[in-house]
Amino acid sequence: MKPTLLVLAAGMGSRYGGVKQIDKFGPNGECLMDYSLYDAVKAGFGKIVFIVREEIEQDVRDLFDKNLKPHVEVEYAIQRLEEPSDIIPTGIERGKPWGTGHAVLAAADKINEPFAVINADDYYGPEAYQILAKYLSGDLKEGDYSMVGYILSNTLSDYGSVSRGCCQVENGFLTEVIERTKIERNGTGIKYDDKSGKGVLPESTVVSMNFWGFTPDVFDRFKTRFAEFVKENASDPKSEFFIPLPVQEMIEEKSARVKVFETNSTWFGVTYTEDKEFVSNSLKKLIADGVYPEKLWN
Repeated sequence: MKPTLLVLAAGMGSRYGGVKQIDKFGPNGECLMDYSLYDAVKAGFGKIVFIVREEIEQDVRDLFDKNLKPHVEVEYAIQRLEEPSDIIPTGIERGKPWGTGHAVLAAADKINEPFAVINADDYYGPEAYQILAKYLSGDLKEGDYSMVGYILSNTLSDYGSVSRGCCQVENGFLTEVIERTKIERNGTGIKYDDKSGKGVLPESTVVSMNFWGFTPDVFDRFKTRFAEFVKENASDPKSEFFIPLPVQEMIEEKSARVKVFETNSTWFGVTYTEDKEFVSNSLKKLIADGVYPEKLWN
């Protein structure tokens, strides 16, 4: 059975100032997501599931259905602030989604096979899709998870701070992943400043860029942990249930193991408006180098 690709495309884009998931970056008006989807189809993923906000669902369908449906199955799921309704109490005032782990839960009734998760506004490179497509097509047991790890120094923005899942890896498996926020380079190195405190991160730190591989048992596991998260954080409108949070808990409980595929592949993403020119120029270079055709889906 071919694996599925789950695309997290419901973010608000508050720092970008627009719907960056469907903004145009390629020479013929391609979104950054177009290149991810192209790589996924070539790597052998058999289905694409988009997690979107209700107000952009039709725009996403209009952009991608015509190019994808001749090649793969396509489905959509809505990330709603009030769902799962058996977990989230009524009357909570919240203006932003509950985070990437919550977004994954929105696809629970769409996926019954091993799947990968990506951000819609990140470029991961063809090799990453090839690696996870091959791994997810293998003989996996429940709790056999995976991720593609990138080098921190290759994933920063020149225009402001970012959040990253900072990883410890031993013998090819993840032993710890901690979500760090407000990471940025200054004159003396790479620093972070978040709820846990302040610190310095080595340039070579392996980080998760939200390119995960899961078996479908993860939905029940995430839901259980999300219920606990909501009980503790319902009154905080800025709290987010990031994917690394439940993954770290499962690693500590030894109920899951995460194979890490480290890569030096090119990564770039869109966080700030100022990132747009760099992303567009990076895509032009990849086309000039023959990684992609100029007209992507022809």
